[in-house]
Amino acid sequence: MSVYKNPTWYKDAVFYELYIRAFKDGSGDGHGDLRGLLDRLDYLQELGVDCVWLLPMYPSPLFDDGYDVADYRNIHEDFGTLEDFKAIVDGVHERGMCIIVDIVLNHTSDQHPWFIESRQSKDSPKRDWYVWSETDQRYQDARIIFLDTEVSNWTYDELTGEYYWHRFYSQQPDLNYDNPEVQQEMLDIVDFWMEMGIDGFRVDAVPYLFERENTNCENLPETHDYVKRLRAHVEAKWPGRILLAEANQWPHDVREYFGDADEFHMAFHFPLMPRLFMSLKQRSRRSIVDIMNRTPDIPPMAQWCIFLRNHDELTLEMVTEEERQFMWEQYAPEPRMRLNLGIRRRLAPLLNNDRRRIELLNAMLFTLPGSPIIYYGDEIGMGDDIWRDDRNGVRTPMQWDTSKNAGFSSADELYEAMIDDRIFGFQGVNVAQQQADPESLWHKVVHMLTVRKQYRAFGRGSFEFELPENDGVLGYWRVYAHEDAPEIEPERFLVLVNLTDELQTVTLDLGAHQGKTPVDVLTSESWPEITAEPYTATLAPYEYVWLKLP
Repeated sequence: MSVYKNPTWYKDAVFYELYIRAFKDGSGDGHGDLRGLLDRLDYLQELGVDCVWLLPMYPSPLFDDGYDVADYRNIHEDFGTLEDFKAIVDGVHERGMCIIVDIVLNHTSDQHPWFIESRQSKDSPKRDWYVWSETDQRYQDARIIFLDTEVSNWTYDELTGEYYWHRFYSQQPDLNYDNPEVQQEMLDIVDFWMEMGIDGFRVDAVPYLFERENTNCENLPETHDYVKRLRAHVEAKWPGRILLAEANQWPHDVREYFGDADEFHMAFHFPLMPRLFMSLKQRSRRSIVDIMNRTPDIPPMAQWCIFLRNHDELTLEMVTEEERQFMWEQYAPEPRMRLNLGIRRRLAPLLNNDRRRIELLNAMLFTLPGSPIIYYGDEIGMGDDIWRDDRNGVRTPMQWDTSKNAGFSSADELYEAMIDDRIFGFQGVNVAQQQADPESLWHKVVHMLTVRKQYRAFGRGSFEFELPENDGVLGYWRVYAHEDAPEIEPERFLVLVNLTDELQTVTLDLGAHQGKTPVDVLTSESWPEITAEPYTATLAPYEYVWLKLP
């Protein structure tokens, strides 16, 4: 595919996270599927995204929405067939986009044939494919991640009288990466999907692959050794394809997953996300500045992935206890809004459906360091339902129009009911209406993405704060020097955002750019020429500007 002529294509990409079951039903059975997705690929192209990320599509009992895999080499029957999947890959590529899929390395479903065989007897050939123990007292320093549902990382198996290890639900036993057969099998599975033409993997639950006594069983050296092997395998056989790490850790720990450009190409920047929300309630940039200052440099070929929301809860694992209580009080006052150490809400409800704040966070998402990810439906401001089980309330069907089931499905019964409340119901929030309204959120997001695509500074440029005395305003530079064409003047942007609901005036020292006239590339509006005097800027409530200095 031509995209591989640029081996760092992912640095300029905008990703779109998509749950197949929730996107479009093409067969009329109430479940979204690959045929339905195929019919909506033009929509993704029109939106302006560059890479589609599909949540797990493998056969699964769906206890954890597919992250409990029962067969790594097939498609869930509700979603279609391998032929349907190949049609998706081809259709994505024909439209100039890329596609990555989830791969769950750490664990399987307890319904996977490997585990069924493993638990048959202690002498089973697959026994050592999982982590078994005569006692549940091993690895006591490892935290329990799903605090609301699990009381231990061990579950007793009556069939063989031993315990098996799991970092997530007890229905998701962890694979044993000390077994060379497991390691090789996962590389073979990577090859299977790469041969189908995908452009990479989002690798789930990376930090937990190995277990060692007297450690927290996270980020172990053995895990990094295996990731290096995985990267070398991909580079040798599938150059141009990417690996994206889901490592829900502090930036200095995640930095290790880039290695010396020999581990992951990309990794999520988890702790930035809650601080974007925190800054609005605190009316201050301090939490954003703090986490960015704590973010280490990464290799030139590496890239962060940044996001506002996704299919899981808004995680509050990497904030202080005081900050966690603050976020719960401000964004999740109803206990049902909380899950584990996070908040189970979508973007628009979190921000009380305030267009100004929704746009502001998107304007930051598209200009802070990293490649942005949009969660399906957030481009139209979809809502959620906190009264549904687990995370189901943020995984509801896509709202296409005002017809039956919002145009998602012709079925009388859906896998999950539509959002149908007064504010976020599909009658008032849907793609068709927003596409018809040039002032809609959808058009605003499309415009931002269109402008972003014109420049490399936002995906590849350097980052430096420009902080006025007024900490209600955040400012930062994104500067890109054309490495392959040094005669071209660098792209230089100053992004300013007002994090408050009041008019804010700031004074900036821009003397180094004297004689230049900033232009807001979002509006094409010229600002006053920069002189030797301090530069004064006034921002309306929640205003954001992307100022290009020619």
